[in-house]
Amino acid sequence: MMAGAGLTMEGISVSMPAFAKELSMILGREVIDKTGFTGKFSLHLEFAIDDALGGLPAPVGPDASLQPVDPAARPSILTALPEQLGLRLQASTGPVDVFVIDHVERPTEN
Repeated sequence: MMAGAGLTMEGISVSMPAFAKELSMILGREVIDKTGFTGKFSLHLEFAIDDALGGLPAPVGPDASLQPVDPAARPSILTALPEQLGLRLQASTGPVDVFVIDHVERPTEN
C-alpha cells in the first residue's frame, strides 16, 4: 500500500486467498474468494480513500484527507476492483466466526 493522492496496492505472485484476506482488512468486512482461480497474479490497483475503507484507520495530520485536489481523480475501491482487475464484490450472508463475551469479572489480587 502506498498513500498519497489516494491509495495504490501493488502485488507480484499474489494468490486469490491472500488478496481476499487483504481486501478483508482494508474493507473491514469478511471477503471470501469464490473465483475458483488457483494461480498467482500480479496486480496494480489505485483507489481513493473513502468510507468504503472501513478497515483502515482514519488519516490524521494537517492533510488528513490525503485526497487529490480533484475528487474524481481516483475511484472508490468498489469501482476500482471491477474496472482495473475485473473482480466484483457481491454482498451476501454466511457463517462467520465471532467471539461472544457473556461475563466479565475483575481479577483478584494475589
